[in-house]
Amino acid sequence: MNFFNNPNRIPESYGLKIAGGLIAFFLLMKVVGLVHHYELRFLNVFIQVGGIYFALKKFKETHEAHMNYFRGLITGVATGAIASGVFALFLFVYMSVDSALMQGIIDNEPMGRYLNPYIAAFMVALEGLFSGLLFTFIIINYVDTDDVNDPLGESK
Repeated sequence: MNFFNNPNRIPESYGLKIAGGLIAFFLLMKVVGLVHHYELRFLNVFIQVGGIYFALKKFKETHEAHMNYFRGLITGVATGAIASGVFALFLFVYMSVDSALMQGIIDNEPMGRYLNPYIAAFMVALEGLFSGLLFTFIIINYVDTDDVNDPLGESK
């Protein structure tokens, strides 16, 4: 059993997949020349929501169709946190190497003069963490979970 198929490593596996998608999207925007349009960050939502949904779906598949609400919440939030942490680390390295991108952010953002690669990457990680929490909370209410009041093995 490899890392990406291990049922005990679902948050790590899907977190890395989401981060890969975010990095690929960022690099695509760089190649196309749209990296300075910061509004395109909104499209990251679809990558993160899709990844969290599939992580929860995989959890349910690998645990005999049982998913406790709180265990699902933890799985989704952990998946989003890992994805945003890896993506923030990538952006930190990228902004440290590509000073033109960092200078463009400094020049065009209202609070840009206070930014450096450390702060910008931290803001991306924090934004990803909280959006992962929000998306997980929304998705988990649409995914069928076990009844909290039913003892294990007595679900109807």
